[in-house]
Amino acid sequence: MFEKIRKRDGREVPFDPSKITEAIFKAARAQGGENYQKALELTLEVMRVLGEKYEGDVFSVEDVQDIVEKVLIENGHARTAKAYILYRAQRTRYREGKSELMDVVEEILKETNRENANVGNSPSAKMLQIASAASKQYYLDRLIPPEFSNAHRQGDIHIHDLDFYGKTLNCIQIPLRKLLQEGFNNGHGYIRPPKRPASATALAAIILQSSQNDMFGGQSFPFFDRDLAPFVENASDEETYQAMEALVYNLNSMHSRAGAQVPFSSLNLGADTSEAGRRVARNLLLAYEAGLGRGENPIFPNIIFRVKEGVNLNPDDPNHDLLLLAMRVAAKRMNPTFSFMDSSFNKQYGDEVAYMGCRTRVIANIHGPAVTERRGNLSFTTINLPRLALRAKGSLGEFYRLLESTVWLACEQLHHRYRVQAALKVKDLPFVMGQHLYMGSEGLGLCDPIEEAVKHGTLSVGFIGLAETLVCLTGKHHGESNDSQAIGISIVQFMRQLVDRAAEQFNLNYTLIATPAEGLSGRFIAMDRERFGVIPGVTDGQYYTNSFHIPVNYDISIFEKLSREGPYHKYTNAGHISYVEFPAPPVHNGEAIQAIIKHMNDCDMGYAGINFPIDFCESCGFLGVIDHDKCPKCGGDEIKRVRRITGYLSTVDRFNDAKIAELKNRRPHRLS
Repeated sequence: MFEKIRKRDGREVPFDPSKITEAIFKAARAQGGENYQKALELTLEVMRVLGEKYEGDVFSVEDVQDIVEKVLIENGHARTAKAYILYRAQRTRYREGKSELMDVVEEILKETNRENANVGNSPSAKMLQIASAASKQYYLDRLIPPEFSNAHRQGDIHIHDLDFYGKTLNCIQIPLRKLLQEGFNNGHGYIRPPKRPASATALAAIILQSSQNDMFGGQSFPFFDRDLAPFVENASDEETYQAMEALVYNLNSMHSRAGAQVPFSSLNLGADTSEAGRRVARNLLLAYEAGLGRGENPIFPNIIFRVKEGVNLNPDDPNHDLLLLAMRVAAKRMNPTFSFMDSSFNKQYGDEVAYMGCRTRVIANIHGPAVTERRGNLSFTTINLPRLALRAKGSLGEFYRLLESTVWLACEQLHHRYRVQAALKVKDLPFVMGQHLYMGSEGLGLCDPIEEAVKHGTLSVGFIGLAETLVCLTGKHHGESNDSQAIGISIVQFMRQLVDRAAEQFNLNYTLIATPAEGLSGRFIAMDRERFGVIPGVTDGQYYTNSFHIPVNYDISIFEKLSREGPYHKYTNAGHISYVEFPAPPVHNGEAIQAIIKHMNDCDMGYAGINFPIDFCESCGFLGVIDHDKCPKCGGDEIKRVRRITGYLSTVDRFNDAKIAELKNRRPHRLS
């Protein structure tokens, strides 16, 4: 009767009525039916309707499906029709997803995605990005419940590192001393404990690389000076320096993730007052200050210097000289950044708190000791704060209602992800879990699920665009108005209360993070501009302002900016960071740097740093601010520009478009 049918791509292929029967029977079986004869009878009715309607003309797959639905309903098979319609919709989404995926792959093959500024443009990086795109599509279509995947797709929330949703965890503070003293196995045999500084730092780099291959986020040593101290006790400064120099070189050249990037490494130091610990800290800082082989600025590791009264803050403290050295190095290299152990929310833990370069902080623990080491963040999800203000249309009451429901949605989504992560087995993370880096992993066998370990990790709700939110609600951001500042603090405090409630309800370590928005920086605002139009001060830019920060183009003094941002740190217990911006490296302004660090401490901050442009001519080695495309010394045009992005350093050529726009808008802050 019929010979051809037109496929969705336009091709005409032989018509096979048995496919109609099979589709009807599958839909019936989904509802408990087992009558194949009835499926055959309904197929004949479909064929009759097709004959009447098309009279020998070629029809499409969609035409047949429309008639199948009609025949099922008209013949009293509404439940089967519903199952058929749902299956049809699912297949449509799957086809569209494959089409979208192919478009993404085509773009990746042209140029590696710049969602992550520390992923290169190598063949392996492109393969990683293709796998990432496929994983995202799979998780959104097949694993994540529709209410969460739709909220992500629509831009109400952003599920970070979606491509790793069911594969691994975010980050960890690594027990370096344990691994160096006991030895470890990273897959090809036991590596014995080292005896000299060079061996210890070489193994430290291998540990970071091995751990990075198991995880998608940052790798950190929370007590680098303390943990390396035993291996330099009998070494000279020269030998220690060479070991630290080799570590810096390795961490800028030793790749992980199939060669796509170097580990996201952070080293915390500054609080060990032993002579050996001081030697470690001093020589690492000096090696970082010297830079790479031709004086280039190191990108990694991110060095985090602990500031603490009685240890290094004041002139008579035993490590004050190390703090002064750290400030000197930061004035040249942008690292170290500084963590403040005496802040109201860190002081209760002594010097136990450690940060990561991206800003992550992990300390309180429902299920065990409140320590940083051997724990980390499992995953985080960010709320589109400005969208809630846009939807509220100026009503604070409506805004808070929307905020509560959206925070809770994010908490429920994080709980779903936690259940997926907790079901992973030790063999899925062979180094992190198999070598017992993670608290609670002791005693677990290769095929055991890892929930006993990951229950000690944190699940974090984040936010972006507080400044634009306040403009939408009040007409001014928190840098411009004391009233807006009060509302801003109230909003963040309210979110913290909600995540604390989630921690109680789910019995897990829920926390609030000031989101490090990189790939996300331009996504939300583009979606909101399309939905709400161009709104001055809200959707008229190319990015939303990061977390609780004052807008980067706002004219404000350094000390006022820190005073305005300081109050938000204590509520964002999953992590926070504040910056001040200089027009050039402040290498000759040591007194100002000291005053700024002291003011950060006085503003009850947890973590902060200084920013400025660092440009390097790869032709002649000139280091300084290069305003144009040519080196002022040799006229060369091979210029490497280093800037800070979301806590870590990177080169500008790897920034995405939104971050480049933000970089262009960054305005140096006044000293007074």
